Parts: sequence; structure tokens; C-alpha cells
Amino acid sequence: MAFDIDRFAHESTSVHWEDLRLDAFREDPLPPETLRTLRYMCDVEFHTVCYLRDMLVSPSRRDPEVATFMTIWNHEEFWHGEALAHVLDLHGITVTFDEVKAKRVKLGWRDRISPVKQSLLSNIVGTDFVAVHMLWGAVNERSAAAGYRRLAALEDHPVLAPLVRRIAAQETKHIAFYTTQARARLQDNPRAQKLARLALRTAWQPVGSGVSPEEEVTHVMTHLFAGPEGRKEIEAIDRQIAKLPGMEGLTVVADALDARGVPA
Repeated sequence: MAFDIDRFAHESTSVHWEDLRLDAFREDPLPPETLRTLRYMCDVEFHTVCYLRDMLVSPSRRDPEVATFMTIWNHEEFWHGEALAHVLDLHGITVTFDEVKAKRVKLGWRDRISPVKQSLLSNIVGTDFVAVHMLWGAVNERSAAAGYRRLAALEDHPVLAPLVRRIAAQETKHIAFYTTQARARLQDNPRAQKLARLALRTAWQPVGSGVSPEEEVTHVMTHLFAGPEGRKEIEAIDRQIAKLPGMEGLTVVADALDARGVPA
């Protein structure tokens, strides 16, 4: 495969922000709607470990390249959350471990049975589940990278913009892995294509759905992607996904925004 997993693992680092002039936030604080979006993104990044938990009971864990990637990916996503939490803290919004834990507890029984459900369904499907996992990850990471790019464009802050662009750059590497894996696993595999297409059409929702209240999901999607420029990002994601084997014509991200009334 084109993605060099050994190089990715060797070169991976935590996202850095120590060199940025953080006191600029005191002179030029972020507006409330941006802080609200940042809090959502921070919660999503910290929730990555729960997604990893669910994947570790699936056939994905048995593939050495996927298992290596997931380990490094979780580490990088954790530090994305730490970086965003630091920015929030400078604005008087503290995101503590207890708060993150409380949010997970509020998810209730659905979160507790998620690993069991994932284990049963994914192991019944077998190795083709890995193709579904890779495609799903490709959509999620493209959405996340697009969100960070849009935030940098919308809020051209001298500290926030470079920070979120650094995060987006790491998300771009994640996109490369997921897309490479998805293409290879879907190619010449009609069963995997049907399963993956069905999963996206019936179950995919914006990253953070199910973790945050629906009104927060709608706020973030509207804040980042409303209007012509935002919709261009969304349409680009759908075009890239539609290029993968068996995914022609899918517009799952645009459909999710339309369902929430996000204006194009």
C-alpha cells in the first residue's frame, strides 16, 4: 500500500503550541460562537479513546498495520484535545477529566453496550468489516480536517489559525491512511462495497453526533459549513468518497447537513 505505516509511526509527534504567542488571546479573545465550536471539537477529540475501545473488539485489531495506526492515531487525537482545552482554558472555560468522564456517563447504556454491539456485529461480518471501518474513518477524518480549515479561515486569529492548521495537517495524514486502506479493501470486493455503502447511507452522522446534544451538532455544522464556501468543503469530501470503489453517487456529508437545515 502507498501509505508508509512505519514512517508514520516513527515520525509521529504531539501537536505543539508552545511556540505560539498565547497571551494574544487576552488581547484578542475569541468570540462566543467560536468558543462553542472549539468546545465541541475538544470533546470529540477526547472521545477518540472510546472509538478506539470499540474498534479493539472488532476484526480491525488483528491487522498489524491498522492496529499500529490506531495506536498512533489515538495519541495524536488526544493531544489535539489537549491543545484545544488549553485555548479554552485561556478563555476561562476549563475542560477537566471529570467533565469529560461525566459527559461519557451521560451517554448511558448505549455507550456501555457499544463495545458489545460492535464486537457481535463486526465479527459476524468478518474481515470485510475492516473495509467499512476504513471508509468510515476516511469520511470522519476528511470532515474533521475540513472543519479545522474552515475555522482557520473564519477566525483568522494569529494564534488560533496556525494551531488548528497544525491539527488539520495531522488529520490529513490520517486521511491518507484511511483512504489508502479503504480503496485497497473495497477494490474488487462487491460484498465489502455493499456493506460499506449501506453503513454510510444508513448510519453515518457528523463527527460528534451521539456525544454532544443535537443542538450543538447543528450549531457547529452551521458555524463551519453554512454558505457557499462551507458547502464547497462538504462537496469536496463527498466527491473524494464517491471516487472509492462502489461509492459512486454517495453524498452522505451534504445529506447530513441538509437534514439539519444548514444553508448552502
